[in-house]
Amino acid sequence: MGDDDGEVVMNELKCSVVIPYRQRLRNVNIALASLAEQTMDRSEFEVVVGALEHCSEYAAAARAHADRLNLVTVMRDGEWNPSRARNLALRHATGRVVVLLDADMAAPADFLEHLYQRYFAHGQRVCVVGQMAGYDEIMEKDLGAVEVPPWAHYRDVLAGLDTDGEPPLDRRWTGRYAPATVRFPWAFARTAVMALPRSLVTEHGLWFDEGFQGWGAEDQEWAFRIHRTGTPILMCRDVFALHVPHPRDARAEERSAQANRRYYIGKWPRLDLEMAYAYGWFETAELYDDLRRQVAGAAGDGRTLGVVRGTADGRTLLVVGAALDATAHTPAPEVAALFDPGARLRALPLVGVGLPDDDGSVDECRLLPAVRRLDPVHRETIRREAERVAATVVEVEPAVA
Repeated sequence: MGDDDGEVVMNELKCSVVIPYRQRLRNVNIALASLAEQTMDRSEFEVVVGALEHCSEYAAAARAHADRLNLVTVMRDGEWNPSRARNLALRHATGRVVVLLDADMAAPADFLEHLYQRYFAHGQRVCVVGQMAGYDEIMEKDLGAVEVPPWAHYRDVLAGLDTDGEPPLDRRWTGRYAPATVRFPWAFARTAVMALPRSLVTEHGLWFDEGFQGWGAEDQEWAFRIHRTGTPILMCRDVFALHVPHPRDARAEERSAQANRRYYIGKWPRLDLEMAYAYGWFETAELYDDLRRQVAGAAGDGRTLGVVRGTADGRTLLVVGAALDATAHTPAPEVAALFDPGARLRALPLVGVGLPDDDGSVDECRLLPAVRRLDPVHRETIRREAERVAATVVEVEPAVA
C-alpha cells in the first residue's frame, strides 16, 4: 500500500480489474481478449473474475488467456446476483486501484495505462466513471439470439472511437444530463466502467449490497455510499469501453429494476431518491428544491413529512403526510394514535411520491391533510403510489376549527 504521502510501494499491482460473470461466455472472451492486449505491462495488473457458477466452458476460456493475463477466478454456485459476484472478486483484489468492468465490455488497448496515469498515479482518492460506448442503442430493447463477432472486429471498432472533439459515446455526457450529473453524480455511476482506489473500499466497507436482486440500482447505491465518504465522483469522457451485445429481456429487467429501486428507497429514505423513482433524475434536478420547500411548509416547525406503517384494528395501515420529528423521525403523538397501542411502527421521512412497499401489501392507506398542501402534480403522484400499494385509499379531511 502507499504510505501517508501517497508514495506507492514498487511491488504493488497498479490495477485489479474486477468482472462479475455468469453465462456470458462469448462476451467474457471478448473482454479478456481486450485486457490481454493492454499497453500496461501484464505484471502491473490482474483480472479478478467473480463467477456465480462452476462452468467448465468458462474454465477453458480462462485457461486460453492464462499465458497473457494475470487472471484469478473465484467461483461460487448460486442464482445470479451481480452484487455477490462483484463482492467475490473485490475481496480477492490486490491492486492499488480497483477497476470495475462488466463481462460485456471490451476495453481499448490503452485503457488501463491511460486510466491509471491520468487519474490515480499520484495517489488521487477519486472515483472515475467512464463511458459505455454502444450501450444506449440497446438499453431499452429486447434482444433474442445475438451474434457476437470475433475479437478482431471489436478491436477495429475500438480503434476507430475517439472522445476528443467527437460526439459523446454515452448519452450521460450530453448536455441534457449536465444539471443532474452535477447535482447527483452517484445516480449516473455505472459499474460497467468505473474505478477507485482499493483503500477506499477497505477503509469504508464499500462492498456491494447483496440485498439487491437481479438488474438495476445496485451500482447507483454503491456509488451513493462512495459519495457519502466525501470522495469526488468524476464523469470522465476520456475513459471508455465498448459494450458487446448479449440476449436481454428489457421488460423483465425493468420489473427487477423497479423492485430494486423500492429496496433502495427503503434503505435510504430520502426525498431525492423517491422523486427519482417517481419522475426520473432530470425532473428531480429541476423540481427538488421547490418540493423540499413545499414539504417544509406543509410540515411545520421542528417537523417533516413522512410515511408511517403499522397495524390498526389488526389490519395493515399506511399513513402518508404524517408529521415526524425532523431529527429523530419518530411519529408525532397524533399520528401514533392512529395505530394499535404498542404496534411496531415503521416511520420513514418520505413525502410519498415513491414508497418502498410492495404492490398490494397494505390494507389501507390514509392520506393526511398535509398532502393537500403540496402542488397538484405531487398530490396526484402520491395518490397513484398509494393505490399501487394499498387495497383502499382514504383521503382524510382537514379538521373543522
